[in-house]
Amino acid sequence: MAKAMILAAGQGTRVRPLTKRVPKPMVPILGKPVMEYIIEHLARYGVKDIIVNVAFNHWKIENYFGDGHRWGVNIGYAYEGICEHGEIVPKPLGSAGGMRRIQDFSGFFDETTIVLCGDAIIDLDLSSALFEHQRKKALASVITLEVPQDQVKNYGIVVASKEGQVESFQEKPSPEEARSNLASTGIYIIEPGVIDLIPPNREFDIGGQLFPLLVDKKLPFFAQKRFFNWIDIGRVADYWSVCQRVLRGEVAQMDMPGKEVRPGIWVGLNTRIDWNSVSITGPVYIGSGTSIEKGVRIEGPAWIGHGCLLREHSQVIRSVLFEYTRLNRGSVFEEVVASPQYCVERTGHTIYMGEENASIRWGDARA
Repeated sequence: MAKAMILAAGQGTRVRPLTKRVPKPMVPILGKPVMEYIIEHLARYGVKDIIVNVAFNHWKIENYFGDGHRWGVNIGYAYEGICEHGEIVPKPLGSAGGMRRIQDFSGFFDETTIVLCGDAIIDLDLSSALFEHQRKKALASVITLEVPQDQVKNYGIVVASKEGQVESFQEKPSPEEARSNLASTGIYIIEPGVIDLIPPNREFDIGGQLFPLLVDKKLPFFAQKRFFNWIDIGRVADYWSVCQRVLRGEVAQMDMPGKEVRPGIWVGLNTRIDWNSVSITGPVYIGSGTSIEKGVRIEGPAWIGHGCLLREHSQVIRSVLFEYTRLNRGSVFEEVVASPQYCVERTGHTIYMGEENASIRWGDARA
């Protein structure tokens, strides 16, 4: 088969505050980190050796995934950081710089390698993508997906010949300027020879620097046009809509945890729910240790993490509550992502706990 590298060293600034305490690959969907779905997908295709470059909050990724044996794979880590004034500080080397550092250290990239971002859920047919890469004798391949013309401004766009040879890139062009509607999905297949082109000991980016270099040198670098689910969590608004899609059952291989106690209502262990007086319309998941008092209304798709407390007559409408979130009596949480510390509207507007002019009242269920 092939090896894999998962890019997980970024800070995830565009998804704040979801990434204030956790790295972006650890942001949960149906209670599971995004990166876990990627590892499961690689394992399904027999990709066993996976290296992960890490930086910010790296121990949260390392503690959760360990050596990978739970998924039947081998996982290794490459930490990117420096020592400043006696303190270890994360300092990512760029997606390509991190690869070069790993290669100089251990020679990991000794065969075809699939490189993917740790913050998107995919169901790409990896066997088929590898077959096309090898058939074209490509040094590198970038997996692309057609996007509607009015959405090209959100993506890195790949311009390729009829045969698929990559000719140029456009970073988030306007619909009028776009010379293609093929979006780069941040999934690449590379041969060991690609790593030799990356300068050592400096920050270097795959999309912005390495790929333009391959184009300049006219090396066999191809775009593959594929049809698959690519669910990218670029912004908080994307996270909200991804959760809605997943809860509605629109994404394959993503199953609801808990026990289905009524049609479309899944519940974890050790919950206390006043079933006689609450109104719950699915799809809804209610995590373990959650207490739902009388008169509460929940309208799905909604995810309520473990240890939450929904006080009397509060309402949760098409929202995600992270663990230990408490809703005060009569509070209405509609189309938000909330935790004990913050509440983010689907537009991205954030209210923090304790703000004077907040229209809603909530807190930590453990308090």
